[in-house]
Amino acid sequence: MWLHSLVIAIVFGFILAVCGHVPASAALALALMALFMMVSNAKRAMLGEPLVFSDLALVGAIFKHPQFYLSALTRSQKALLVMAAPVVPALVWWLFVPSWQAHLAGLGLALAGALLIRLSLKLPAIERLAREPDLEGDVARYGLLATLILYRRRWRETRDPVPVMAAQTLPHPQELAIAIQCESFADPVEIFGDPALSLPGLAAAREQAWQWGDLLVDGFGAYTMRTEYGVLFGRSEAELGFRRFDPYLTARGEGSYALPARLLAAGWRSLFVHPHDLRFYNRDEIMHAGGFAGLVGEERFAPPAPDEGRYVTDKAMAIEILDLAAKAAVPTLVFAVTIENHGPWEPHASAGSLTDGYMRLVRNSDAMLLTLRDGLAALGRPATLVFYGDHRPSIPGVSVPGAARHTPYVILRFDAGGQIVPGEGQRVDLTPAQLHHAVLGLISGQAG
Repeated sequence: MWLHSLVIAIVFGFILAVCGHVPASAALALALMALFMMVSNAKRAMLGEPLVFSDLALVGAIFKHPQFYLSALTRSQKALLVMAAPVVPALVWWLFVPSWQAHLAGLGLALAGALLIRLSLKLPAIERLAREPDLEGDVARYGLLATLILYRRRWRETRDPVPVMAAQTLPHPQELAIAIQCESFADPVEIFGDPALSLPGLAAAREQAWQWGDLLVDGFGAYTMRTEYGVLFGRSEAELGFRRFDPYLTARGEGSYALPARLLAAGWRSLFVHPHDLRFYNRDEIMHAGGFAGLVGEERFAPPAPDEGRYVTDKAMAIEILDLAAKAAVPTLVFAVTIENHGPWEPHASAGSLTDGYMRLVRNSDAMLLTLRDGLAALGRPATLVFYGDHRPSIPGVSVPGAARHTPYVILRFDAGGQIVPGEGQRVDLTPAQLHHAVLGLISGQAG
């Protein structure tokens, strides 16, 4: 309650410093707190967790890429935001009081509140709280605002890990490795409970796989970067601690753990492909720090046609990836992140529901899997194909947060003649970090 009161005092003081009207400042402070809780509740309903401290680092991204975030709100909530946007500044201007005493008092209150929070976090009674990540439990115990403050404090206390050694040069490395993180790719049979929705590409890949199973992802409906980080960097949630909520905020200090950096000493060249603005989540900096020799962003792709949706298609991605693979003159890793199947899903001309809209796009992803399988086989080079979903789709009333969050993954291997090497075709369920180590072992020659 002490931390909660200080936060509200800071907000009240800041507004008072701007407008100088005490009753209006109090009302606006309470309204902002209510709005904050509304956003957190909307996120919980759609993604299965409340706001976390790392979400606040993405405020700027909301204005650059609003479609990724506003889709979490209902129409009534969006309407409320639209109405509030001009009303609040107008209200502050109308109620402005030209009293320097009130403005100075508000500024002093805001600064005092911030200082008291800083000092309070050093008190033994507060210092011993929330020492290990337990988001749901801590929000229930301490409330949302206090949990945000405590988790940010623990996150700032976390230090970068000791750099890891690169992989050794081995006598018979694979020549190609293609890893595809497919947006919202999940098995429709498991999500919707209808065997008729089976994906033929996924079914065929499982039958031919060197290894396949469930990828035990952390997020639901969003947080692509959590899965992406796990597969690329291979550090588990236990190792990340409070960095687990947005590992890309600190990934630049962990570059030696990334697959490209680990494979560099073994003679591998790595390329990152993502048909979107690579500044999003600072991928342009993180991927270079992780050892990628080249980045392929949205500028390489033609804009989607009007009937293809909002984002670059998986078909276009498959063409680009196979072209990069065909031109590879040295052992090459291509790590690609797709985006065509990003929500929110809309009814198509031939599809009358959100579920149908999702199925139309996930079938495109499934076709991409088959295209890559056949394209790599035609190259006639030793290769490994890894294909997995980053998280399940969040479809209101149909696919909602629950205990089951896993997505499928498959690993296909090809010999020098382009023939699929079946291996034991065993099912092994893995976390993203465990998939990282499985892939590293396969393509460096340390496994199989």
